[in-house]
Amino acid sequence: MKKSYSKFIAIGSLIFLTLTYSCKKFLDIQPVGSLSNAVLANKAGVDGLLIGAYSMLDGWTNTSKFSSWDGSIDNWTFGGIGSDDAYKGSNTTDQPPASPIENHSVDASNEYLEGKWEIVYNSIQRANDVIRELPLVKDGSVSAAYAAEVTAEARFLRGVYHLEAAKLWRNVPYVDETITYGNGNYNVPNSGPIWTQIEGDFSAAMAVLPKTQPQIGRANYYAAEAFLAKAYMFDHQYPKALPLLTDLINNGQTSGGVKYALGPYENNFNASTKNGPESVFAVQMTVNDGSGGNNGNAGDILNFPGGTYTSGSSSFYHPSYSLANSFKVDANGLPMFGTDANGLPAYDTQNLKNDHGLSPTDPFTPPTDALDSRIDWTLGRRGIPYLDWALCGGEAWSHGDVCSYNPIKNVFWHAAQATTSDTGQGWDPNQDVANNYNLIRFADVILWRAECEVEANDLPDAEADVNKVRTRAADPTGWVHTYVDNTDPSKGFTTTPAANYKVGLYSGQFAANGQDYARQAVLMERKLEFGMEGMRFFDLQRYDGLYGGKGGSGYMADVLNAYIKADTRIFNPVLNGHTFTKGKNELYPIPQIQIDFEAGKLKQNPQY
Repeated sequence: MKKSYSKFIAIGSLIFLTLTYSCKKFLDIQPVGSLSNAVLANKAGVDGLLIGAYSMLDGWTNTSKFSSWDGSIDNWTFGGIGSDDAYKGSNTTDQPPASPIENHSVDASNEYLEGKWEIVYNSIQRANDVIRELPLVKDGSVSAAYAAEVTAEARFLRGVYHLEAAKLWRNVPYVDETITYGNGNYNVPNSGPIWTQIEGDFSAAMAVLPKTQPQIGRANYYAAEAFLAKAYMFDHQYPKALPLLTDLINNGQTSGGVKYALGPYENNFNASTKNGPESVFAVQMTVNDGSGGNNGNAGDILNFPGGTYTSGSSSFYHPSYSLANSFKVDANGLPMFGTDANGLPAYDTQNLKNDHGLSPTDPFTPPTDALDSRIDWTLGRRGIPYLDWALCGGEAWSHGDVCSYNPIKNVFWHAAQATTSDTGQGWDPNQDVANNYNLIRFADVILWRAECEVEANDLPDAEADVNKVRTRAADPTGWVHTYVDNTDPSKGFTTTPAANYKVGLYSGQFAANGQDYARQAVLMERKLEFGMEGMRFFDLQRYDGLYGGKGGSGYMADVLNAYIKADTRIFNPVLNGHTFTKGKNELYPIPQIQIDFEAGKLKQNPQY
């Protein structure tokens, strides 16, 4: 968004810096600063406020007392290491607030949670500022039509930010532009889920927004429709979501007017191919724009392996053994999502061969097991090409503790380093990147429709939709291939697959095995498709029967406790001795400091 709105950057930045908010009471936010409402009461002022609201999508502001990774939009902490996707990595003493998120011992004093709350409610107020400012414009610079569209975009953003809060805490306050200040009337209760209000914002945005936009990062009609469908999925309103998803599949297009389609899988994680036909709505990241890296993906600044191209990498967010094991396939190239006699997933009975415990000079041959092709676009494995950098160093790159796998989806390509990376926050060279983060991509839409079709007991159509996503993974042109010369990756790639990839399509199994099998297949497909994208915790949460999901009560606890059992076969100093508590850990605790500030109006989530 920053790049798309370049002509408004100056005023947007000024507003961003001067309309600062208390970092304490984020439900009591009263703007302070040198720019009055009267000064902003014109089209340029409204545009600047709107940019300020969009700019919060990346989850970071330099006015915050917290770090960029607390509020990271990809939720690598809350959605990634809080699930079976990943470990915190690095070491047990660095970034201590992340460890209890990983092992489910988190409490209401956790700094990461406070930072996320701050970012989310600051962002909501920025969206509300836009709506509050519009009636004050009296100079004729804003037409009624433009005011309606700006309001729709602000409501869209307000819905996005509230949805972020609802994913983590479920029971959160809904704050709209009518919340006023003064007379002690600040406090907003959190009496229950706010799905209806979130859905109302997206519905209102959808009713007004155009189907194309002059700037690619602005929300259009279809982005609002997709987020409304996403809210319905969290609300378990499958019959309402289904027609929206069908319309998106049949007619949806990007803000630039390109029809939605599944392109090469790796294009979703490459700054040089971002905003492609699969991008329904993405957070726009830019570098080398004079911001000192602050407009890049600052949330992932810690999450680079200690490979040949980094110096002093923090090396957080390492893919788990369980995630790697998930890519095993059966003789037909289908996922292995059944359970064994010990309650472990079939894929997790034994770890995929890896280089844990080996030194860089020890010989290692990558496993020859048949694997889903998405594994090597999701995580780095020793001996497999790591983009165009080198053969992955495995455990040597992950600092040699706990795990041998490395993150890859957030990493820039070597050939594009100069144009797609920047020094992050003045201290981390080449680790602030221009890789967009897709809040929704077209694969989401297809697999959500498959979920809805399963719940409608339309199993053949659900299977067909899952196969749409699997067909891309089965295409050899989209696989990772070997280097022409392992000593010089710049010479390019051969047509030889880098591993034994095998991806089959379902052929009647959904109908033959029934609705529960189909549910498991759809969720497994999401695990494979969206690994290391910060979504896994929330998918498990949606499926849990405690909150209306179809996986049965305790589903999430069963999955994550089986994961802990499997992944602590190799000593893990963070996970060992811990369990996931049913009825508690499905939600995160509301920051205690916010409860204290709100004088009894905010209630804590159960068992915290």
